[in-house]
Amino acid sequence: MTPDTLTGLRAGEDAALARLHTRLADAAQEQGLLEIAYTVISTPVGELLLAATDAGLVRVGFGVEGHDTVLAQLSARISPRILLAPGRLAEPVRQLEEYFAGTRRDFSLALDFRLATGFRRTVVEHLPDIGYGSTASYAALAALAGSPGAVRAAGTACARNPLPVVVPCHRVVRSDGKIGNYLGGTDAKATLLAMEAAA
Repeated sequence: MTPDTLTGLRAGEDAALARLHTRLADAAQEQGLLEIAYTVISTPVGELLLAATDAGLVRVGFGVEGHDTVLAQLSARISPRILLAPGRLAEPVRQLEEYFAGTRRDFSLALDFRLATGFRRTVVEHLPDIGYGSTASYAALAALAGSPGAVRAAGTACARNPLPVVVPCHRVVRSDGKIGNYLGGTDAKATLLAMEAAA
């Protein structure tokens, strides 16, 4: 058997496995067995894991978090019924591609905020109030969320935002003008801020 023949066989097997996986994901979705669908996309801030429930996008995970770790957390907190099923994520993928191409400034997606609770959820829900290309301090965000004295709690909410990029915690900076920490790393935060400032 020649190397070209082996390569052709492997390609055929890979294609067959991909078709089988797609059929499995479709069947799981139709039968209500798929609690969390996920996919991974390449972006200017690294590979992002996108996960969605029937209610909407539930998690955006950076590569630096460890995608296996993110999936394990989703399994523990929501459901172990997780499957690579890009079909459910087609719209979030499209909108993120537009965002990174500079043609989208706001996201219009169904979002599942179940991973943020209490004051953290209130803070996360106010993050889209900080417009594209703008920044706000953690103190201003705490005030937006109705608790001006809860600056540290607002910072913690940003650090634990389950939907970074889509829900823009990267637009929150320190009062001294420094960009501060970020779940995806300070380089990713700087990249996002520079991209929006240049638009």
